[in-house]
Amino acid sequence: MAVIDVSDLNASLAGGRTLAGLDLGEKTIGVAVSDRGLSFAHPRPVIVRRKFSIDAAALLDLLGKENVGAVAMGLPVNMDGSEGPRAQASRAFVRNMARLSDLPFLFWDERLSTVAAERTLIEMDFSRRKRAGKIDSAAAAFILQGVLDRLHALGEGSTPK
Repeated sequence: MAVIDVSDLNASLAGGRTLAGLDLGEKTIGVAVSDRGLSFAHPRPVIVRRKFSIDAAALLDLLGKENVGAVAMGLPVNMDGSEGPRAQASRAFVRNMARLSDLPFLFWDERLSTVAAERTLIEMDFSRRKRAGKIDSAAAAFILQGVLDRLHALGEGSTPK
């Protein structure tokens, strides 16, 4: 497994493979998966965190079923651009996943993704309780959509051959 740049994604997504986005929370892992055309991010149910080996197995199972070729991991940097404990935890999660999978990962600045996801869920009139169960996957979808939009801006957003 390698940590790659968004400009290096095309090779990993050949053959109709999809791209996943992750939002690593303390209690859950939010997951979103792109369509095969790499245009839209679709939230998936969160993975409730228990123990790394159990979380990783559940995540790898989901990624396999979704034909994922690469993963965009939200990197929670501080507003000033520095990295704190949560960013370090995300990097450690990716390092640990490297032992279990050859999937390439890329890090994506996720500043304000959870805020944007919460606002969207509020606008959709979700109750506070329903929002709590969907917020991490909605944030993962915002992260993933940012990567997909960047791919299109780079001219690489069409389905790779």
